[in-house]
Amino acid sequence: MNVGVQFTGTLGPQQKARWFTFGWPAGWHVAWHMMPTTPAIGAPEIGWDVEVERADPNNITYWLTVQNFTNSTVNFEGRYAVLN
Repeated sequence: MNVGVQFTGTLGPQQKARWFTFGWPAGWHVAWHMMPTTPAIGAPEIGWDVEVERADPNNITYWLTVQNFTNSTVNFEGRYAVLN
């Protein structure tokens, strides 16, 4: 399995932002996960949505929307896993 960190990000309190990553082979099955790197105890810190664009017959662009649910700044990693 091919796994890694594609990008890092920072969100202000209650902020929502969008990132994109392009050039992924269309034949790959890629799972995305956002992992907070700023510790916070007691409640979820972030949530995310993944949208997919078929950029051309061979390549995919992923659009990743991440939202901070806290009243503090949160840092996170945008992680991926190629499942096939």
